[in-house]
Amino acid sequence: MVEGQENPLAIISTARLYEVQNSCSLTGHVWDGYWVLGNKRVFSTLPEDLQQIVMTEIDRSALDQRGDIARLNETLRAGLQTKGMGFVDVDREAFRAALAKTNFYAEWRTKYGNEAWELLERFSGKLG
Repeated sequence: MVEGQENPLAIISTARLYEVQNSCSLTGHVWDGYWVLGNKRVFSTLPEDLQQIVMTEIDRSALDQRGDIARLNETLRAGLQTKGMGFVDVDREAFRAALAKTNFYAEWRTKYGNEAWELLERFSGKLG
């Protein structure tokens, strides 16, 4: 018997977990994005105006992607509800406070480093 699992709605839908899972708590405790990787040495050889265009478009695309995922999650939630899954919209502040009492945030901060963590907290607020 499984007490719970942690996956985004897209996995719950495509893996058909709704067939054995009748409830889903939306905690918002994890977010993954897409990584843009490239060769820094080669990038730095581009003219500055082209570098700026690339960076501007990457930033724009990141915001577009976030919007796409938000819309996808709304669609997936509606579809999963029609399949009988119930949803609990968790009090995110209380959830964050509970996570702060564990090693969850410290573990992720160690994985990504202080600079990345500080950038995250600029948008999310203080974590852990």
